[in-house]
Amino acid sequence: MRTRQSIATVTAVALVSALGLSACGTGGSSESGASADGVITLSIYIDSDPLTSIALWDSLVEKFNSSHDKIQISYETHPGGSEGDNLVKTRLATGDMNDLLWYNSGSLLKALRPDETLVDLSDQEWTDKVNDNWKQAVSTDSGLYELPVGTSFAFGMIYNKDIYKNLGLKIPRSWDEFMANNEKIKAAGITPVVQTYSDTWSSQIPVLGDAYNVMAADPDWADKYTANKAKYVDEPAIQGFQHMQDVFDRGYMNDDFASATYNDGMKMLAEGTGAHYPMLTSNAAAAIGQNYPDADSKIGVFPIPSDSPEINGLTIGTPKGMSIPKSTKGDKLKAAIEVLNWLATPQACEAIGSAIPVGGPFVIDGCDVPEGAASLISDMTPYFDEGKTGLALEFLSPIKGPSLEQITVQVGSGISSAAEGAALYDQDVEKQAQQLGLKGW
Repeated sequence: MRTRQSIATVTAVALVSALGLSACGTGGSSESGASADGVITLSIYIDSDPLTSIALWDSLVEKFNSSHDKIQISYETHPGGSEGDNLVKTRLATGDMNDLLWYNSGSLLKALRPDETLVDLSDQEWTDKVNDNWKQAVSTDSGLYELPVGTSFAFGMIYNKDIYKNLGLKIPRSWDEFMANNEKIKAAGITPVVQTYSDTWSSQIPVLGDAYNVMAADPDWADKYTANKAKYVDEPAIQGFQHMQDVFDRGYMNDDFASATYNDGMKMLAEGTGAHYPMLTSNAAAAIGQNYPDADSKIGVFPIPSDSPEINGLTIGTPKGMSIPKSTKGDKLKAAIEVLNWLATPQACEAIGSAIPVGGPFVIDGCDVPEGAASLISDMTPYFDEGKTGLALEFLSPIKGPSLEQITVQVGSGISSAAEGAALYDQDVEKQAQQLGLKGW
């Protein structure tokens, strides 16, 4: 019986999956998975990222299997990105999915047509322990389809606390206060805002992280956007692009922003040559833990500021979650539900916290951030406690244009104005919305 896959096996399985073939003996489900000794073995379909997925599931598989006699779990990997998304959709559509599926929450989950393909979990006891953001990210009008396995993360403004302390600065509650801080930081000979456009994906955070502010100004904006009744070129959404233009126009960015990499950005922040870096807390926590552990206490995070001091909250993302395909039935379904019940326990959360760097608080009651986690996570906790968090747009709407990172590089580099960039992005999403068959497009 396989209780844990070696890296070599995982690599081989990932290659098989990449070729679009079924891995031997792991895909699909039957109603009775019991062996001669009465042990039910369940296979979980996960992505093949070695740091965030395989390391996590190696720990969870070991913890679960060592504490259960009648159920054992293993995993099979699929490629990441759109190739993996297509494999997941194909397996669900053909009834050949593994017994359990660990997959994205939010719009990618909803693209799987969960009402038709996944088991409704809304009657499970653990649903009373998950927070409202999670329920919103994994529910339709007909059911709730995933249990969280992992931690949240924020689209925030990572900053160097020593610079703030030395210059006597306060955490800004508005964009004007943020820009006033930047002026003082620049006067002190320090780069106010780090940008790293060699890694184009990093350019999107100012726009994506503005979602809390947009939804605070218009709570129905995501629904209007999905229905083609709201645009980025209009208020309030254009502010994410406008703030990028503001920072460029005022000369607050590092001189090498066009060629700097994400690693360069984290280095500037850790060494105090840069004050702010719009970034995901999950990425920042991992980079600090791995490369700059001595700088941990110096690095914090606050929300992407809005134009109003009355709107001050964190845009967050939710972790991947575990679902049960409708093709899992009988004894295997009962066993799968037992696995989910275990994954909702503090013991499972401890296994998660010990396996991978966490990027934020858990979204299920009873699970605490592990000791040794990045200090910046403590900055996020008050926003969670006070209910001042909101999901990023990609967790609320299936629409995300493929060219956003190129467009935000243009705006952040002064090639396009905020209005021009927002208009380009509105055009960028049209084709995708039409391909998804959304009404109103």
